[in-house]
Amino acid sequence: MIHLNQVTKRYPIHGGDRVILDDVNLRVRRGEKIGILGRNGSGKSTLIRLISGAERPTSGTITRSMRVSWPLAFSGGFQGSLTGLDNLRFICRIYNTTTEDKIPFVQEFSELGPYFREPVKSYSSGMRARLAFALSMVIEFDCYLIDEIIAVGDDRFTQRCQIELFEKRRDRSMIIVSHNPDFIKAHCDDAGVIVKGKLHFFPTVEEGFAFYHAHSAEQ
Repeated sequence: MIHLNQVTKRYPIHGGDRVILDDVNLRVRRGEKIGILGRNGSGKSTLIRLISGAERPTSGTITRSMRVSWPLAFSGGFQGSLTGLDNLRFICRIYNTTTEDKIPFVQEFSELGPYFREPVKSYSSGMRARLAFALSMVIEFDCYLIDEIIAVGDDRFTQRCQIELFEKRRDRSMIIVSHNPDFIKAHCDDAGVIVKGKLHFFPTVEEGFAFYHAHSAEQ
């Protein structure tokens, strides 16, 4: 389970603090798939970063009894002077797992060819995204964090990503941030909507979208 208890996140700005998330409570159980809705700047990505552990809340607690992923296809944590292979080795070391048995999958799935052994700083943004997604799949998690639709590369590669995540790992928990109603409805059972820093939770995606549209002007 992932449990957020009265989580608040503030960022310092000129003249004071800006409250992004205000007293947020959320429980995510094994196998649950939750969509998070909200306009740009509402705090959706901040919530994902807090759940992943990339940032800490200003107040409140986050308890994790499941193994939680980093935001899928996030490439900001790469060391640019290292090769794709060396970044894989580094991540495997962090997660205390073996590397050699994972090289074939990452190399084949990312379709980087000889660039897999070149520094990541020489990659295009698409190449970095493909490597990031492949690394996200090679480490197994109980809960996957998805910030916006997984759209990496061309349509064929995006379809491969969809199969790898939503079909092969359909038993895992997922927290999905997206503006796309069809994507949320296809993959989520419940929905939360962030309005003015508050998270409103609904037992069905349809109720969540009705609330989202009704209060979109307030966000």
